[in-house]
Amino acid sequence: MSKVIAITGAARGIGLATARALRARGAAVVIGDVDEAAVKEAGESLGVAAFPLDVTARESFEAFLANAEDAAGPLDVLVNNAGIMPIGPVTGESDADARRCLDVNVHGVMLGTKLALGRMLPRGRGHVINVASVAGVLPTPGLALYNASKSAVVAFTEAARLEVQGRGVHVSAVLPTFTNTDLIAGTRSPKGMRNCEPEEIAAAVAGLVARPCPQVVVPKALGRRIRFGALLPDRLRQAVSRRYGLDTLFLDYDPEARKGYDARIRSAS
Repeated sequence: MSKVIAITGAARGIGLATARALRARGAAVVIGDVDEAAVKEAGESLGVAAFPLDVTARESFEAFLANAEDAAGPLDVLVNNAGIMPIGPVTGESDADARRCLDVNVHGVMLGTKLALGRMLPRGRGHVINVASVAGVLPTPGLALYNASKSAVVAFTEAARLEVQGRGVHVSAVLPTFTNTDLIAGTRSPKGMRNCEPEEIAAAVAGLVARPCPQVVVPKALGRRIRFGALLPDRLRQAVSRRYGLDTLFLDYDPEARKGYDARIRSAS
């Protein structure tokens, strides 16, 4: 895989796993993250170029893409992975959390997509991959803010894809289920289901790089269940949600176990 690939939010979690997987496949990988110390450490451990990146700031994102191309060559793929996940009752969501979540998860993806397309379209080649979530198509109590942000990413990605199709550039979305990263600290898995590992999402991204398509749900079987569930009456959908414990998963959690994560995502705001 002789491609130049830049990844946001890659100091840890899915972003770091994706960088590792793509580098192992021969790509020239460049990573960015708002946590400057962590992304530097991650870059050194992987042997890849690493730069500080605030996805909510145009100047920072432009500098990141410029640095990536200086370090590795013309950009082939941008993976917009950076994201945060506040959880809890909708009435308890602070205005600051709401603004920060939408700024990172939505504006950050939009900004990265626009800037990358500005480089790729004149060349007639390139691929933008936006990491969304099944939360973007599966509204869940206690996750309203995150649901809203990821729904926006799903819609934005599809609209952008349709706009640039036929011009040599692809735009895709990856929709992971619950994944074992800091985002789900203090929560439990849905009943009878297992969480994905970051490496599974990384493999899906690598598959998209090799064979572009509009959207991938991880795991694939869940995508089929979500599509089928959308055809069910509301009362039956809610019964299924209760069966898996989804109605309380993000309302009945351990705040103490989330303290570190919550502090980190709010420190950059």
